[in-house]
Amino acid sequence: MVATSFTPIASLVGGALIGLSAALLMWATGRIAGVSGIAARLFPPYEDREFAGRLAFVAGLIAAPVLVRLVTGSLPAQTIAAGTPVLIVAGLLTGFGAVWGSGCTSGHGVCGLSRLSVRSLVATITFIATGVATVFVIRHWS
Repeated sequence: MVATSFTPIASLVGGALIGLSAALLMWATGRIAGVSGIAARLFPPYEDREFAGRLAFVAGLIAAPVLVRLVTGSLPAQTIAAGTPVLIVAGLLTGFGAVWGSGCTSGHGVCGLSRLSVRSLVATITFIATGVATVFVIRHWS
């Protein structure tokens, strides 16, 4: 079994920043901070006046680890035990799930739940239940 570090302060600060960012985006643009929807609208046929804002949002996601590296001098250690084929399948399933579920965990879990959306509650419960089932199967049946 793999143990993870208990980091309540970092988790609290990170969660607060995510919530603040989602609230600021909603306040400034009236848009929900769902990463899958924002990223998908960077590609054709979407061409509108909000393109630069979407590009800045995704660029910020990419720039965040670079900023952490510049400030702290290192990145948190991470390991991925899965091979390339498993990662490709997982990525495709995640993308399919985001399309089929009309959004991703950030859109439903952060923004939808805070707006008391029943659809987002069902989607978030589905995400969590699927994750729990996957971890159970991987740890106990493999």
